[in-house]
Amino acid sequence: MNISITPAAEKFMRRMVRFGGGGPDAGFRLQVSAGGCSGYASEFNVETARDGDATLDWNGLRLILPAESRLLLEGVTIDFADTPMSSGLTFINPNASSCGCSTSAPAGPAGVTAVSIDSIRRKA
Repeated sequence: MNISITPAAEKFMRRMVRFGGGGPDAGFRLQVSAGGCSGYASEFNVETARDGDATLDWNGLRLILPAESRLLLEGVTIDFADTPMSSGLTFINPNASSCGCSTSAPAGPAGVTAVSIDSIRRKA
């Protein structure tokens, strides 16, 4: 599996796992789906692997990926951006191209998608 994780993203994921209360077998589960012109939509939780998930060990960090996420993340670099305007995971895909759709949101660089951490909710 060809995925890169920047030190900033690794730090964010480790903190989520450490403070997520998932227990000793928990990892950072990242589910990614195609998100139209903007790139990827994603959800993440701190939990244990499910049937069909793959577990990637990244310097001792357990990254849990469902099958569809593994396909979409092939060759992608996962980063974490923290700016005054937003914070969240960013997916940098060198093979993605920009498209010309009309949206009210400003377009970012081709192949870069940001996922805000503002929408994180604790599982009930």
